[in-house]
Amino acid sequence: MKKFVLALGAISALVVAQANAQTAIADTDGNGVYSMEELVAAFPDLTEENFKAADTNADGSIDMEELAAAVEAGHIPA
Repeated sequence: MKKFVLALGAISALVVAQANAQTAIADTDGNGVYSMEELVAAFPDLTEENFKAADTNADGSIDMEELAAAVEAGHIPA
């Protein structure tokens, strides 16, 4: 019975963790930043206007710091 309770607890924790997981964003070209195309795959409602607002250094890509700030500011629809 003890093993069953422990297994049930582990399964419950896994389900909660998956439910709270952030959207997975794939850096498909492996350059360490995200293009509009890479972000649209994770955030289908992302607009060009929102992408440009998130790209604070205007280099045409979003790095992790810009992404975090954009999500917090609401530029990236979560």
